Amino acid sequence: MSPRSASVNEELRRRSRERLLQATVELVGERGYEATTLADIADRAGTARGLVSYYFPGKRQLLQSAVHRVMHLELAAGLERDPRTQDGRERLARAIDAVLGLARDRPLLMRTHMAGILQAQGFVQCPEQQRLAHLLRDTVARYGSPDPDTDYPLLRALLMGAVVAILLPGAPMPPERLRAELFHRYGLCWGLGVPPGPEPPPAGT
Repeated sequence: MSPRSASVNEELRRRSRERLLQATVELVGERGYEATTLADIADRAGTARGLVSYYFPGKRQLLQSAVHRVMHLELAAGLERDPRTQDGRERLARAIDAVLGLARDRPLLMRTHMAGILQAQGFVQCPEQQRLAHLLRDTVARYGSPDPDTDYPLLRALLMGAVVAILLPGAPMPPERLRAELFHRYGLCWGLGVPPGPEPPPAGT
């Protein structure tokens, strides 16, 4: 049997890595972070335990990469859904809705992710995060920003703050109110993106 080509090996590595990322999202969503072990993740992914350590230095880094992958996939799907558009304002509205939607639909996963970012290890600069960053920066550029390199980190910070506000135990803010504030800041009409209702919520709600 002839040895596999470099491209075949690369594709196998990519698939193994993606299975680990998907298994992490599933297990943390089901059990929570503390109750999920690297061995559990390897078993769910159908890979050897040592392969987890080969790709990721630890569970926290693995979780961040896994959530960044989910965020990238959700953002890409939101931006490219039908009807497709190149309009910068519509695309920014879709991006905001995609991120707020993750906080609403996957609260345990996103709360765990945000808590991890505030740990000593901080933000993980992984390939999944870089793909997410590229997509958000492109969204800011298409919106018409004269300086996307400055405005993209600000959008990221505002979205992260909104996610924390939605998930804050004991004092959560309604996603609709946060959407209204973000849309107002960027001068977006309420009807863009995927509006949760026909009108924005009244001020103070």
